[in-house]
Amino acid sequence: MTLRWITAACVVLAWLLLCGWAWRRGQRRQAQAAATLHGLDAPAHQDTLLVAYASQTGYAEALAGQTADALRSGGLAVQVVPLGQLDPARLASYRRILFIASTYGEGDPPDAAAGFAEHAMHGVHDHQMRPDAAAVPEPAPPLAGVQYAVLALGDSDYANFCGFGHRLDDWLHGQGATPLFDLVEVDDGDPAALRHWQHHLGLLAGRSDLPDWQAPAYQSWRLARRECLNPGSQGGPCYLLTLTPPDGEATVWQAGDIAEIGPRQDRGGPLLPHREYSIASLPADGALQLLVRQMRAADGGLGLGSGWLTHIAHPGDEIALRVRSNRNFHAPDDDRPMILIGNGTGLAGLRALIKARRAAGHTRNWLVFGERSAAHDAFCGSEIDAWRQDGTLARVDAVYSRDQAERRYVQHCLREEATRVAAWVHDGAAVYVCGSLQGMAGGVDAALRQILGDEQVQAMLHEGRYRRDVY
Repeated sequence: MTLRWITAACVVLAWLLLCGWAWRRGQRRQAQAAATLHGLDAPAHQDTLLVAYASQTGYAEALAGQTADALRSGGLAVQVVPLGQLDPARLASYRRILFIASTYGEGDPPDAAAGFAEHAMHGVHDHQMRPDAAAVPEPAPPLAGVQYAVLALGDSDYANFCGFGHRLDDWLHGQGATPLFDLVEVDDGDPAALRHWQHHLGLLAGRSDLPDWQAPAYQSWRLARRECLNPGSQGGPCYLLTLTPPDGEATVWQAGDIAEIGPRQDRGGPLLPHREYSIASLPADGALQLLVRQMRAADGGLGLGSGWLTHIAHPGDEIALRVRSNRNFHAPDDDRPMILIGNGTGLAGLRALIKARRAAGHTRNWLVFGERSAAHDAFCGSEIDAWRQDGTLARVDAVYSRDQAERRYVQHCLREEATRVAAWVHDGAAVYVCGSLQGMAGGVDAALRQILGDEQVQAMLHEGRYRRDVY
């Protein structure tokens, strides 16, 4: 009998201890939530970057912490907050916001973000003027002036892959926010997609030396040839690099895919954080080609990746390389028309797409490409001329910004050809953009929205007819 009483007492004591632990944990969480809300309600410093996460299992929360650490390493002020504690008014007090959003089930938000999705994202974005208020100026969208990016976590085994992340991205655009860079999809924790996100974090933080969260499993390729394409240019030298694969190893990629490169500061030195480059060739070409501009810092020092590929490495040297699938920039499967727009080294991704279209016999392709001067910067000019002559390219518009007194860029060409752009899109054309995120990509997006309207451009995004590989 005594033993039974002792056992019962132990059970009760264990239950009380468990209740106490749960109560203290709940109190700590309430205190943390209250502190977070207090911080959100306090005036945000103009340069504080907000990292908001929507997590079901804790994975998005962990990635938010890693994201914040990466940004802080560059001296940025960062605040990390669950999405469920935010509303449009709080979001509007920040200039830059990064969202890390999980998708639960078939496109649903995580439980903790369900309230935000229901109340903030539902039916509150109609900024159309009333028919009887034509003289009243349309109010500015609630998040005008806010810049954002979305890391969408999901599982492609589900039909609505990354559904909540895409829904959040659409809502932010509808509120007037502008993207810092395009949405990044992560399929079941794909480390390559996370490295791409980290690549953008490095650009935001001004850090080229952020260690990879998970280093790529490189193959050992060989630099076979390096050719300068623009001797005498006002811009930095641009090189066409030819790399050959490891002996006996299968090398498969598609037009639109990315090469992750492990650079070194000297020949034989240790590998440094990866760099990403659009692949400019197809496996049928027998080699992987890159178009790389040699970059220099303000102090004259060579860029980490471009310095390795264009100066330090010698032909014959081994190059650590991994191919990353970039399905968002793969060519259409059908023969729909394509408008390919880019500038500078963005020609790399467009070149591979044109090669793929040519191999498939799809010839309604329109290339709009911009650089500095026709005399020095007509990258792959003879190849493009041959494609125009054999019908691979139905139209080519080369825009050289320095060849006239007033600067002219690809977005100006699109506006000048607005009727033709609208006609191609009406015929089902897909628009692919590759090159500079700053300047070119935003200018092209603004031109397309002016020509086609926001609703049409958003529909093209949903249908996969408007795709970008910008950096």
